[in-house]
Amino acid sequence: MTHTAVDVIRAKRDGDRLTDAQIDWVVDAYTRGDVADEQMSALAMAIYLNGMDASETARWTRAMVDSGERLTLDVGRPTVDKHSTGGVGDKITLPLAPLVAACGAAVPQLSGRGLGHTGGTLDKLESIPGWRAQLSVDEVVSQLRSVGAVVCAATSGLAPADKKLYALRDVTGTVESIPLIASSIMSKKIAEGAEALVLDVKVGSGAFMKSPERARALAQALVAIGVDHGLRVSALLTDMSVPLGRAVGNAVEVAESVEVLRGGGPADVVELTVALAEEMLSRAGVTASPREVLASGAAYETWARMIRAQGGDPDAPLPEAAHKHVVTAEEDGYLTELDAYAVGVAAWRLGAGRARKEDPVQAAAGVLCLAKPGDEVTRGQPLLELRTDTPAAIPAALASLAGGYGIGDTPPPPRPLLLDTLRG
Repeated sequence: MTHTAVDVIRAKRDGDRLTDAQIDWVVDAYTRGDVADEQMSALAMAIYLNGMDASETARWTRAMVDSGERLTLDVGRPTVDKHSTGGVGDKITLPLAPLVAACGAAVPQLSGRGLGHTGGTLDKLESIPGWRAQLSVDEVVSQLRSVGAVVCAATSGLAPADKKLYALRDVTGTVESIPLIASSIMSKKIAEGAEALVLDVKVGSGAFMKSPERARALAQALVAIGVDHGLRVSALLTDMSVPLGRAVGNAVEVAESVEVLRGGGPADVVELTVALAEEMLSRAGVTASPREVLASGAAYETWARMIRAQGGDPDAPLPEAAHKHVVTAEEDGYLTELDAYAVGVAAWRLGAGRARKEDPVQAAAGVLCLAKPGDEVTRGQPLLELRTDTPAAIPAALASLAGGYGIGDTPPPPRPLLLDTLRG
């Protein structure tokens, strides 16, 4: 059967279910350049407006996986990966990957860069002197065998259809489509070749999905795709209304991650790291206690080996910002809220993030949350410390924080960090 882009667009425009043959053809033709950007833009908008059912989404994902190579990770131990939908202060990959590796699994963590108010794992790690993100497939496999964990950029051969479509969605107002989000995430993770996958789906002001209903729908779509492709997959719904930990930025988040690996660090970062590690090990079939391994120092040793294997110096001083500005409490009371989105935007404006993919980031820029909701504070007490190499950015960062925190007479009720778990 001969297909045309216009026929596929019309079918989805009119609310029809796309056939497997239509999906296979249009994804392949777009990857090869036979379907133009404006045609794929029209199809993406039709999908955004009319959706795709679970079987369509699974087939779309499969077509994107088939557009490139699929890694085979024969590394001598079970392989399991984790993916977060992104948040503010979400440095969990940094302590998690070496912790799970120290427990006996292999973690092939192909990560990305930050855009807007959410940070990128590669940007954080590049604040470590000498560390490099680009590895060949052979280097990835070798490091998994020798260290057990690798955090690096995805190779260009993995899901090239997704790379093209992701850039198009960003400029056509179709980013928020759950089928397109789910297939984008899962196509790269499936092509990566891990046997199991745990997803951290964020919910709240600092998350991509603001409402529990939308986050749950995304988690269900992700799990369904994973099951369809034979993965052992789980999705944890976790709160992202407040920044994770106290550090938001790049080098400051690395420093906080090292604290966790050395047995300290903020309680919420430790809680989420251990919870995700337990789920990853369960899906990988590995029996170990992440909390005990974390306390033993073995996870830090694995971290140091992982950083050295990618050219970094784990003992080198991290970059320090040239300018700091402290925000203080205006009255006595309890910190009742600290909005994750407001803090994320402040860090971005200070230079920790980027507005466009090609923009540079400042390694030392960011925000330190010196108090968190529930803490008792006094007038004049430091609440936030803004760090940047460009002091002219401070007023804009302060503007983004206006209304982003509050002080009241009574502490707020505690918010659970872990909201639910879905398993396939």
